[in-house]
Amino acid sequence: MSSERTTGGDGPLIVFDGICVLCNGWVRFLLRHDRRARYRFAAMQTAAGRRLLAGHGLDADDPASFLLVEDGRAYIDTDAIVRVLAGLGGPWRIAGIIRGIPRGLRDPAYRWLARNRYRWFGTTTCHVPTTGQRARFVE
Repeated sequence: MSSERTTGGDGPLIVFDGICVLCNGWVRFLLRHDRRARYRFAAMQTAAGRRLLAGHGLDADDPASFLLVEDGRAYIDTDAIVRVLAGLGGPWRIAGIIRGIPRGLRDPAYRWLARNRYRWFGTTTCHVPTTGQRARFVE
């Protein structure tokens, strides 16, 4: 069973850390550049976010990974990031060249950033979507 299908709605679903300043900036970036409104979002602090993380083997209480659920498949870390950027289309597809860097180098670098995100970027309250954005957020 795909966790994405249990949340309702269509399209790829991104689970993000709703209290991380860097992660909220990522969501705002995607909302601004995802002209087709392709991506949906779930904060890991919500029941849906926790369920998705746990359902894909990630620790909902200590996430050091980025999760994208698309077409019933889960993508994490830099594979997820590259897939999301490429999915924006246009010039963002060039992010695919990152796949040329061995995963053994790029994923540990990503996890190092993820482990230090609160210390370096701080925390905030969860992103509050506008009325027009609300349908793209899963709770």
